[in-house]
Amino acid sequence: MTTLVPTGNTYDKYASANPVERRLMAGFFAALDACLPIRAPASVLEVGVGEGEVSARVLERYPSATVTGVDLPDPSLAAEWRARGITALFGDIARLPFPSGAFDLVLAIEVLEHVPDPPAGLAELARVSRGDLVLSVPRERIWRAANMARGKYLGALGNTPGYVQHWSRRGFVRFVASQVDVATVRAPFPWTMVAARLR
Repeated sequence: MTTLVPTGNTYDKYASANPVERRLMAGFFAALDACLPIRAPASVLEVGVGEGEVSARVLERYPSATVTGVDLPDPSLAAEWRARGITALFGDIARLPFPSGAFDLVLAIEVLEHVPDPPAGLAELARVSRGDLVLSVPRERIWRAANMARGKYLGALGNTPGYVQHWSRRGFVRFVASQVDVATVRAPFPWTMVAARLR
């Protein structure tokens, strides 16, 4: 039996009208802005581009950059990309269809919690980067408790569909540091975000 990995947002937190969620997302984007490199990259790859919210924000920050997205096959996501004017293609984090060192900045925002083999995924992210990486995951205990408080995914004890990896803040930083140099760690509630560089 094949288990489908969810693509895009299971819950659209970016467009939420809930004031608490809007505040959380403001903290998330402030952390992302702080983790992005000061020097503008010429080329950016976002793995797990989803509907393109993060890519659109990155392009606002670096308007002269070429931003490319990759996500698992999903025709509805492709329609979102076309509507937003985002250049993206279908692919797998474990086998990215790009040469080594192809991008100045590589992003994997809320992706690695979905990946069956995170070390292989991180190795591919590092392979296609020629410098900077920004990675984030939810802090699982907090995320699951918040889901249960909202009455979501109760049968799975609050585990969001498709989450197969679960990290604490410290555990995620250790994981990232196993392959690349960690430069900055941010903890916008309830996420962990890491800016890193190749060794």
